[in-house]
Amino acid sequence: MSLIEIPYQKLRVNAHDLFENQWLLLTCGDLSKNDFNGMTIAWGSLGTMWHRPFVQVVVRPTRYTFEFMNRYDQFTVCAFPQSQKKALNIMGTKSGRDGDKIAEAGLTPAAAVKIASPAYEEAELIFECRKIYFDDLTPDGFIDPTIDKNYPQKDYHGIYFGEVLVIRGEEKYLS
Repeated sequence: MSLIEIPYQKLRVNAHDLFENQWLLLTCGDLSKNDFNGMTIAWGSLGTMWHRPFVQVVVRPTRYTFEFMNRYDQFTVCAFPQSQKKALNIMGTKSGRDGDKIAEAGLTPAAAVKIASPAYEEAELIFECRKIYFDDLTPDGFIDPTIDKNYPQKDYHGIYFGEVLVIRGEEKYLS
């Protein structure tokens, strides 16, 4: 797909729909070393923090991607057309520990512009991010106690804020 660079101030997305319905693919590692993993995410946020554009993602410590998020200082978050929903389902339900789920999903890792983590040729929107903050979710921080029902195994997410270094996307994402 032909992607253009999109200034953060001109990005046009429905962030809730992007995460909740379209889903995104978080990938962390180093493409040149063939040392990376990706997983589908449906929870996160986009915004401004510390006067910087950011993407915030959460990863459970039981996920293989968690190891990469703690080892590397950058990551990509990619959106795909609806035709790739099956691929995103594979990326979200299988583990990279057990095999090459990226090949099984039929996705093609591609070099990002500014970071070592890969993007994907099939993506229609790519955020390249540098980690700027990490913390662990803890149940004592849940003001609404029903949130803890999302954690029957007590595998609370790690929270990562990534400063957006570059956004590339199809023209429909440009306002």
